[in-house]
Amino acid sequence: MTELEELAGRLRRFGAEREWEKFHTPKNLAMALAGEAGELLAEFQWLTPEESQRPDPETLGRIRGELADVLNYLVQLAAALEVDWWRLPTTRSTYPNDDTPLTYTEVQHARHPRCPPERNRLFRQTELVELKNVNRRRRCGLI
Repeated sequence: MTELEELAGRLRRFGAEREWEKFHTPKNLAMALAGEAGELLAEFQWLTPEESQRPDPETLGRIRGELADVLNYLVQLAAALEVDWWRLPTTRSTYPNDDTPLTYTEVQHARHPRCPPERNRLFRQTELVELKNVNRRRRCGLI
C-alpha cells in the first residue's frame, strides 16, 4: 500500500466516523478542493517573489495548513473517482523528454479542450510554426 493509499484510507475512516460520506461526492470534493486552493493562493497574494520563498514563521504555518487541506481534498477526490495513483507512464508519453523543448506558452496553447483524444497532444516547435495560422477548431478536425 502506498502512502497516498494509506492517507486515503485514513481520510475515509475520519469521514465515516463523522458520517460525512454522503457529502463526499466528487462534485463536493472538487468544490472544496478549489476553495482550499483559493485559500492557499490567498496566503501568497501580496508576497513578493522573494518573500514567497522565505515566508515568516506565522505565514509559513498558515501555508502549511492550507497545503494539508488541499492535499486531503485532492486525495479524497482521487479516491472517490478511483484515479490511478501513478500516472507517470502516461505523463512521460504526454511530455516526452526530447531535444525540442516546449516553452510554457506552447504547453498552454498547444491543446484544445474539445479535440478528440487522439489529436489532443502537445505539438513540437516545428509543428507549431506550421500550424501558426490555422484555426484550432480546424486543426482538431471539429469543422
